[in-house]
Amino acid sequence: MVDLNHLAATEARNPATAGADSMTVLDFLTTMNQEDHKVAPAVAKALPAIAQAVELVVAAIERGGRLVYAGAGTSGRLGLLDAAECPPTFDTPPGLIVGLIAGGEAAMTQAVEGAEDSPALAEGQLDGIGLGPADVLVGIAASGRTPFVIGALAHARRLGAATVSIACNPGAEVSRHADVAIEVDNGPEVLTGSTRLKAGTSQKLILNMLSTASMVRLGKVYGNLMVDVRPTNQKLLARAVSIVRAATGCTQRAAERALAQSGQRAKTAIVMLAADVDAEAAERRLAAAGGFVRDALSEAAPKAAPKAAPKAACHTAPPAAAAGPPPAPAA
Repeated sequence: MVDLNHLAATEARNPATAGADSMTVLDFLTTMNQEDHKVAPAVAKALPAIAQAVELVVAAIERGGRLVYAGAGTSGRLGLLDAAECPPTFDTPPGLIVGLIAGGEAAMTQAVEGAEDSPALAEGQLDGIGLGPADVLVGIAASGRTPFVIGALAHARRLGAATVSIACNPGAEVSRHADVAIEVDNGPEVLTGSTRLKAGTSQKLILNMLSTASMVRLGKVYGNLMVDVRPTNQKLLARAVSIVRAATGCTQRAAERALAQSGQRAKTAIVMLAADVDAEAAERRLAAAGGFVRDALSEAAPKAAPKAAPKAACHTAPPAAAAGPPPAPAA
């Protein structure tokens, strides 16, 4: 018999919603919202572990490795989502951030029964992508005991890859298979055992932190601007123009012209305008600076007094090491 007094937090009953089926819609939504407010503070307690995980991710990518997510159900879908959103946001190359889900691609839209119970399936998927010692594997399991995720972490360690676990129960089993264990206790779900709710929300917050902070550390951001955004549609092209203007204080026409000359690379366009150089020279500066705009511009300080014509198009102050990019000009 299951001991109901020692259920994991993700499986325990929540007394706040014990009468959910008799609540008014507004009362139920109010209670649900109150429960959701507990998620961010719970994640905050795990920030030191999340920071350690970011360092592992950055180190892996810097040595030529990849960030690989592995999970089942909601956990796997969230990993796939984060992996899919990085290329347009940060211009990461295909395959740098990989999402694996128990049951394969079919499991993105429908449950694949039994897939999460097989460690062997996880090993097969990792071997299929050629996981190796340069990579870092992040195993995501709300319960903290999903066999697919445990199998993935154990296999990754055997291959010499760095490992991170994310679980929503204290003392989770997956934590014993990871170099860095992230554990978040959100308390019982609004619907007993429905980990797509608070557990899923906390996992999304953590994955946001892992990928975003890693990209910041890798030079994909200038100030708080996504300077490596890939303008693959009209919305993102407009965002690239806005980013260049915010970073340099230039006119819209100047930003559009620099983007066109740089092959629609906002990072290159910013250095072109701020340093008063052409696209080729800007690319050289960025390469020498490891892709960091701030460092590329620090080389430009001695020639921060551009000619009169460019100055009229782009009012850029000499880049200050601590000041960050100036605010966007008024529309």
